[in-house]
Amino acid sequence: MKDQNYVVKVEKAISEKWGSEAIQNPKANWDKEKEKEYLEELKRLEEKKNFDNEHEIEKNGFLIKSNLINKKKDKRECEACGIFSFDNKDNLYLSKFGTCWKCWIQWVEGREERWKKGWRPNK
Repeated sequence: MKDQNYVVKVEKAISEKWGSEAIQNPKANWDKEKEKEYLEELKRLEEKKNFDNEHEIEKNGFLIKSNLINKKKDKRECEACGIFSFDNKDNLYLSKFGTCWKCWIQWVEGREERWKKGWRPNK
């Protein structure tokens, strides 16, 4: 061994830089009360983990937290004419403007800002 006091010198340098708590044994300040708090915290973390795992949903091969799923259904009814549509052509217009493709052409195209502000045709 090169220097028998090497460990002592390293501990002294650590103590000077970060304080005496940095070199003391972790069990030095551990008591039954801290053990109890630690075990309770572990129990809470395990309960939270189990709760989170119970509230996961598999969607398209992915696990998603249930609170991230939007429960709101897609709008399928046109605000202007009232038709109920599942036509793929209408999907974009129904989700963005609340209208079917035909009503978008007739009422919204070129007037998007006015539509977004709330204007609707008289029925």
